[in-house]
Amino acid sequence: MIMEREDGGLGLVDQRVVVGGWVKFSREVRKDFMHMSGGGAKEDADVKCGEVFRSKIPFLRSFMQVFGGNNAQAKEKVGSKPTHSISLLNISDGSSVTSLQIMVDSSIAPASQLMPIGTCILAEGVLQKPSIQGKHAIELKVEKMLHIGIVDQESYPLSKKKLALAGLRDHAHFRPRTTTTGQAGWLTGQKVASVLKVRSGLNQASHNFFHNHGFVHVDVPIITATKTDGFSKSFQVLTSNIYAKGPGSEEPASADESATDIVSLDTIKLLIAEKSKKVEELKRSDSSKEALDAAVQDLHNISLLADELEAKSKSKSKTEGHSETENLFFSNQAFLTTSGGLHLESLASALGNVYASGPRFQADKFESKKHLAENWMIETEIAFSELEDAMKCAEDFIKFVSNWVLKNCHEDLLFLFERGDKAIIDRLNSMTLAPFEKITYETAVEVLNKVTDKTFETKIELGVALSDEHERYLVDELYKKPVIIFDFPKELKPFNVRLNDDGKTVAAFDVILPKVGTLVRGSQKEERVNHLSKRIDEMGQRKDEYVWYLDLCKQGTVKHSGFNVMFDVMVLLATGLSDVRDAVPFPRHHGKLHY
Repeated sequence: MIMEREDGGLGLVDQRVVVGGWVKFSREVRKDFMHMSGGGAKEDADVKCGEVFRSKIPFLRSFMQVFGGNNAQAKEKVGSKPTHSISLLNISDGSSVTSLQIMVDSSIAPASQLMPIGTCILAEGVLQKPSIQGKHAIELKVEKMLHIGIVDQESYPLSKKKLALAGLRDHAHFRPRTTTTGQAGWLTGQKVASVLKVRSGLNQASHNFFHNHGFVHVDVPIITATKTDGFSKSFQVLTSNIYAKGPGSEEPASADESATDIVSLDTIKLLIAEKSKKVEELKRSDSSKEALDAAVQDLHNISLLADELEAKSKSKSKTEGHSETENLFFSNQAFLTTSGGLHLESLASALGNVYASGPRFQADKFESKKHLAENWMIETEIAFSELEDAMKCAEDFIKFVSNWVLKNCHEDLLFLFERGDKAIIDRLNSMTLAPFEKITYETAVEVLNKVTDKTFETKIELGVALSDEHERYLVDELYKKPVIIFDFPKELKPFNVRLNDDGKTVAAFDVILPKVGTLVRGSQKEERVNHLSKRIDEMGQRKDEYVWYLDLCKQGTVKHSGFNVMFDVMVLLATGLSDVRDAVPFPRHHGKLHY
């Protein structure tokens, strides 16, 4: 909080403090030079070139000692006093985009421990005006070092000066610490921590909006028996007794245990692949022979188990087979939810206005910069409301959140603006000003078909979903502001969206914004049980899975509507990022699950 003060911390001069943080930049200065300069030298004149190389690059210093001959060694050992130095470190604890400069005498801690980027430091000292003129308004003169979390420069992935965001995805556990150089140079110097802090701000702003408008925050299931949206592929939840030695044990079941305890041969094959990868990693590393032998034995046992299961599966007749669900943890099939909307409708029937936030899961394998396997969503449902009410609430939400972030995340937005997308602040401001344009899906198709100055890659026609390029053209070229498109063909929306009087379209809407395209999807839900039952049949869904949902329409039904906000995409809007994998702390997507 020192650096967030309006005076840059100058009002705290001469105060004793304890500070902690991670080294973002470091340099070493000769102590005798500090004295000669009287503390007023400029930063670019601290040391001679040779001194810089010898103090900042230990490898070159060792090289000079080895290949410089006896004379080089004699100069350091005979008739010379040890060189005292000062380590000047810029550290950050994540509370501000501005780092604090601290000065550490080599008698307190050696420079070799302090200077590597990423070193963690906890120090006690006195705040003072900088000893060397530069951009810092204040520095900490360290009198006592309380903790040093050293870094191995050879293995620490952030030791490199420049790392692309795509490369950092494989080191997500370190990614928030770094200042990176992004793809094509446009993210030069972008601080990943600022993105996460803006994400936090968006989350807080969202809760504030719904609290201010009388919504009740509720939780919806992550595991469900219902395929909730009818479009996205679902992850099926399976349980097995692969690890049958007791809770918390990592010892696999032996090959002679009953194969009927295993739910899926595919599950075991995936486990074999993981164990094989682990064995290969141990072979390449310096791990002990005992660890490698244990991993090899582990792999062997699971392979035997797979062989036994496969053999029994081939020989077992249908009449001798057990029920597919006999060994399932639940009595029926279970899935990770793709949407909590159906459950929210149940809660809205009792509580009025409700909302939920959390992860939603899609098993689709397509590559996308806007969607992951694990997406974070905000979902709402409003009792006693129709389509217009939901559209107005969604527009008000976007305006409120944009304004809140501009006011409360200004420092991080400015940091991202200066080192990345120059349109961030203007884009957020535009969200708060003019009313959004509202057009029907049919109108959108008509105006796009009249475009003559651009050829779209995807042909636009009635009944076809609008592509990203269509949405961008509507927002950026035609209307030059956010657009709400409503009344879509029923084939393009889930079964529970209310059918319009024309029998062809449904009361659904998408909110299209600059840069990111669709951010919000919403609809009025079908409260008429006969229409809902017919739509379930048309969509090819199993009606027995929706018995509980159909009951909502039979017992005390009410008109209601709501919308879903793709939270990760909202982070792209506010930060200027182009890939959602860089807007999520630990992204999960097809082919990648590191943690």
